[in-house]
Amino acid sequence: MSLVAAIGLLAACQLPKAGPNKNEILSGSTANGGNAFVVEVDDRVTRATSAIPQYGFSRAFSSAQNLTADTVRPGDILGLTIWENVDDGLLSSELGGATALEQVQVDSDGFIFVPYAGRIRAAGNTPEQLRQLITTKLQDQTPDPQVEVRRTAGNGSTVSLTGEIGAPGVYPIERPSRTLLGMLSQAGGVAVGSDIALVTLIRGNDRGTIWYDDLFRNPKLDVALRGGDRILVEADSRSYIALGATSQSRVAFDTQDLTALEALAQVGGLQSLSSDPTGIFVLRKERQDIARAVMGRQDLQGDQRMIYLLNLTAPNGLFIARDFVIRDDDTIYVTEAPYAQWSKSISLIAGGLTPVANVATLTGG
Repeated sequence: MSLVAAIGLLAACQLPKAGPNKNEILSGSTANGGNAFVVEVDDRVTRATSAIPQYGFSRAFSSAQNLTADTVRPGDILGLTIWENVDDGLLSSELGGATALEQVQVDSDGFIFVPYAGRIRAAGNTPEQLRQLITTKLQDQTPDPQVEVRRTAGNGSTVSLTGEIGAPGVYPIERPSRTLLGMLSQAGGVAVGSDIALVTLIRGNDRGTIWYDDLFRNPKLDVALRGGDRILVEADSRSYIALGATSQSRVAFDTQDLTALEALAQVGGLQSLSSDPTGIFVLRKERQDIARAVMGRQDLQGDQRMIYLLNLTAPNGLFIARDFVIRDDDTIYVTEAPYAQWSKSISLIAGGLTPVANVATLTGG
């Protein structure tokens, strides 16, 4: 059997390959009766598909003012010391003129109870204002009372931190930790790479999420905290799938913004002997608004199956690939170069597989 005939037989028997070739994918486009739009990527398509996750805080978070460090709130723990200017006072004993009331908790309605002064509203007052209130109440009972009020962090002024944080736990809102960044620092900072760390602030039914890097760079995002806030730190969970004539795996994003060129580099790039640089496809289910912009059709309804074609050998192909944004759950498929099948055929022939039976057996023909 001649060499040409043997190669023809091998080609007819379909040698193993990484997947469909470029022409087979193109033949499955909607223009050819398929169920996906196949679009060659250019600068216009790159701009239309450049949507990336947008994070931020609502006005309710960003407009909140910092809590003053000494404002008393429900749940706080107070320490009171009262001096009476008599030997045998209402509260003091014969051993001394000072009476210490420790661990006085502000109730859920914002009140505390002080003997002989009664129930006093503490929440919303500073320790100095509360001191004056107690003094006024007591001075009708004992001459010239002197009162000291100390505020310590209690249940009403704490924030819980969970997730990828240096030291998860419950922390009081104090002067250095009245804002989100200050509280994260108080808890040991994030325990994952700062460029892939997402910080979520939950307050009641409201929540907002931002990148940690953005929080660090933009002081406007360093919002004020409130008692009962919850902070969750997570690593970015986005990923894409790489298939075909490249390293095949599911790969996590390692940056906030990932381009096609960066994604290919992340999996080791193209294989010089088998990858087709003119046939790199990105498969995606595209949002209706983006699909309409890409296709220039307003009649498209709902999400659309899109296949984007990148040609690295085009005059600006590398620039296009550098700007084309990869999104969560994308599939990057690198087709096999046409000559790769010929190389396999020649390798089999050169390896001494001249009998027709052997060739047919190994190729499944």
